[in-house]
Amino acid sequence: MRTALLQSSGRPGSIVENLKVLDEAAGRAAAAGAALLAAPEMFLTGYAIGDDIARLAEPADGDSAAAIAETAARHGLAIAYGYPERDGETVYNSAQLISADGTRLANYRKTHLFGCFERDHFTPGGQPVVQAELNGLTVGLMICYDVEFPENVRAHALAGTDLLVVPTAQMHPFQFVAESVVPVRAFENQMYVAYVNRVGQEGEFEFVGLSTLAGPDGIARTRAGRAEQLVFADADPAFLAASREGNPYLKDRRPGLYGSLV
Repeated sequence: MRTALLQSSGRPGSIVENLKVLDEAAGRAAAAGAALLAAPEMFLTGYAIGDDIARLAEPADGDSAAAIAETAARHGLAIAYGYPERDGETVYNSAQLISADGTRLANYRKTHLFGCFERDHFTPGGQPVVQAELNGLTVGLMICYDVEFPENVRAHALAGTDLLVVPTAQMHPFQFVAESVVPVRAFENQMYVAYVNRVGQEGEFEFVGLSTLAGPDGIARTRAGRAEQLVFADADPAFLAASREGNPYLKDRRPGLYGSLV
């Protein structure tokens, strides 16, 4: 499945402008044959926008979700994007996957909040594995800091995730996560991992870009630089099956020894 990663911080504070950026990227991605477009963490509103997070937060089925569903259907590709989700008085840092026909397939709430900024503005989610079927692959959702916890990604592996989509707001000086941790997660869990980042200065944060799609062999199929980019790579189910057959990690596990982990 050809996957497009939109490395961009959009226009922080403007949902209208970010929907336009997403629509333009969807058009380019579809023209290049992509079946899935992934956008970064909090792409809908911007990340470092302080109290505007609560003001701009929307329900999972809100107006912006409807607009993105229309964009997905018009261009004929699925879209995954990050946004602040409002559920009553509670605000989550969420990611949603919408199919190529505009159906809302999956909504994930970030389970591991990073730093005081996120803990001040969001409530952590409680469901570690959220999946949907897309073009013959089981697609899982996760957000940024979540992927740095090996237990989180292993839970997806055990649940059968083939492609883990990770909208991200990865900042300096933690670029080693994109460069090293993400390919290792893909290898040790025998899956594809699409890690799509924001880029540039935003408030107090400097986002490092380096979006990547890593394969189950630990090799990056594509890697963006430090500027706004739309990059592409394929998640190949045949290669994934062959890799899983040859790599014994999941088969050689001894769960009875791991009780101390919980």
